[in-house]
Amino acid sequence: MLGRSMAGYLRFVWRTQRVVMEPANLYDLADAQLPMILTFWHGQHFLTPFLVKPYHRARVMISRSADADVNAIAAEALGIGTVRGSGAQGRDFRVKGGFNATLEMIRHLSEGTNVAMTADVPKISRIAGLGVITIAKHSGRPIYPVAIATSRRILAKSWDRAAIHLPFGRAAVVAGDGVLVPADAGPQELEAARRELQRQLEEATARAEALVGRPAPASAGRDAGAGTPNG
Repeated sequence: MLGRSMAGYLRFVWRTQRVVMEPANLYDLADAQLPMILTFWHGQHFLTPFLVKPYHRARVMISRSADADVNAIAAEALGIGTVRGSGAQGRDFRVKGGFNATLEMIRHLSEGTNVAMTADVPKISRIAGLGVITIAKHSGRPIYPVAIATSRRILAKSWDRAAIHLPFGRAAVVAGDGVLVPADAGPQELEAARRELQRQLEEATARAEALVGRPAPASAGRDAGAGTPNG
């Protein structure tokens, strides 16, 4: 009930927004790169299902936690398939399903399905980890970072500063230029890709906030070290 109620509320919020996208031809550019890996900061993810067009096939990685069950039900109610699992530190990576979820995401990409996941190191907000970079390396598909901001919102007092979007406002969707990770990338190349993803997410977030009339806060992730695979 909570999951479906959440989906209904988010649908109402999205339908009452005046939406602007950058670049303006975002879908033309994206459709030429399908299937792709869509990534975003945790806490900015609630409206991302509405970026998916009816002709897109898409799945999103959502953790196995009890709290995340609501998000998974909401995503499926909005037409987005789910892959359950998340990153973690150390041996908890396998326990939380991160390994199997990573393999499943790579498989879906090989079958032509787009995948989406948060970029953050688990439980560390706004610092890009290596999870999405790893999937890009082994799938050969490009990563496209995206940020969504709304003019009317409440920020939750949670680790991810989740945005609770309110209806009847303005929304901005901003995409980065994309990151492609070579199949033979070593540790240095992976870290370079992670830093580039960090940069693009920070810039997209700042631009989205500016488009709805709000200055972006200083990033906590600049020049941060690499993280572990995440979801």
